Amino acid sequence: MPKPIRTVRVAAMDYLSRREHATQELFQKLLAKGDYEADEISEALVRLAGQGLLSDERFTEAFIHQRINRGSGPLKIRSELRQKGVSDAMIGALLNERDQQWQESALVVRLKKYGLEPPDSLKETSRQTRFLQSRGFTTEQVRYAMSQQRHDDNN
Repeated sequence: MPKPIRTVRVAAMDYLSRREHATQELFQKLLAKGDYEADEISEALVRLAGQGLLSDERFTEAFIHQRINRGSGPLKIRSELRQKGVSDAMIGALLNERDQQWQESALVVRLKKYGLEPPDSLKETSRQTRFLQSRGFTTEQVRYAMSQQRHDDNN
């Protein structure tokens, strides 16, 4: 027999008390528990969203901020948010707010990992480039991070 919505709400609130969640992510977690029906979960999540306790926008902002602090680039962040069920429109709007910061962020990540010395060989340049790309930075952002350091070093 399905459990009352209040119980689904309590389980959802338990997850939300630990950290923000995307609606789809929370839906999947509650469904995976196997204690609740999909309709019950949906109804409880709609109520939580209506009360301002569940917000995809708030989750997305917090997630982006956290990933930037970890040194992730926009491509990786976009991919992770899609996996959590956040809409492309919301991702685009919130990531685009930070467009001016991505090049500097790539440079900071590079300097933190490899220090102030510029790469001394093509092999090292390639290694650092691959590292930044694996962090989710675009080609232009990586190019900036690599050339900016060389430019600063020559001054």
